[in-house]
Amino acid sequence: MSRIGVVDTTFASVDMGGIVVRTLQTNATGLRIERYTVPGIKDLAVACKRLLDAGCDVCIACGMPGPEAVDKQSAHVASMGLQWAQINAGKHIVEVFVHLDEAKSAKELEALCANRASEHALNALALLKGPTALTPRAGTGQRQGYADVGPTGELRPGVNPFQARYDAPKGADPANPGSARSEAGSKLSGSSNAGKH
Repeated sequence: MSRIGVVDTTFASVDMGGIVVRTLQTNATGLRIERYTVPGIKDLAVACKRLLDAGCDVCIACGMPGPEAVDKQSAHVASMGLQWAQINAGKHIVEVFVHLDEAKSAKELEALCANRASEHALNALALLKGPTALTPRAGTGQRQGYADVGPTGELRPGVNPFQARYDAPKGADPANPGSARSEAGSKLSGSSNAGKH
């Protein structure tokens, strides 16, 4: 039985760990989910490392850094800790950070969190299947939380796709985060939604 660790924080304003758990339960069977909640993002690495050492095959680390310069620095430190932990364990840790200043309203923040958390949960499930499970989507400009950029052949002249991703959230339904992406299942089966946003 595959085991996934889900680590989240009390600092976050949205229950991203809960979204991840519901997405995993909706899209996988025979999966053991182990949840571990810590105070803040700089506590994520050791929690993930402990879960990986205890037998989890992959971990998902959810955090919500604040908008100030010191918060950006903390996010960088936390991310470096997660990198060290996954290299040391030899197993993946999927980082799911949503910065408070990425959204302009509480509703947009909830939708962004629901989408990013659910899509990364699906990425973690794909990683459990092996190193080529995501290969059909390589080079397709996938993004989690905002509109996919798409492959270069679908880019429009004069449009900066990287700015467009911030202007067009995918619009997950915050009231139903467990099914935040109607096409979520199709992503695991290899079909891409690139360019549809």
